[in-house]
Amino acid sequence: MKKNKRQIFDQVSDMEKQIGELYEQLGDLKGKLGELLEENHRLEMENHHLRNRLDKDQDSVANNEATNQQRQPAKDIPSEGHDNLARIYEEGFHICNLEFGSPRQNDDCMFCLDFLSKKNKV
Repeated sequence: MKKNKRQIFDQVSDMEKQIGELYEQLGDLKGKLGELLEENHRLEMENHHLRNRLDKDQDSVANNEATNQQRQPAKDIPSEGHDNLARIYEEGFHICNLEFGSPRQNDDCMFCLDFLSKKNKV
């Protein structure tokens, strides 16, 4: 009979250990989920701001194009686009084809700078 009681106690101890491990894993998952939710919210806000900025820029470009068509020949439009890309780069966003529109983490991106230098030569 003592052997049977000892086995039951050992089983309960093992279950308690497993529950503790599961609880720890659940806590880790909860922490990771919180980080993902925060990042998702940050990205949603950034996307919202970028869309607003893009809408404003498109409205501004449309107004400028109408004015420029009356005043200037069509060859000036590429330099206007280049100026817009340079401004976006200066505001801290990538303009290269690898990461276009994403925030720059480092000070400079050699692909963006190469793109800007090529446009200046044209």
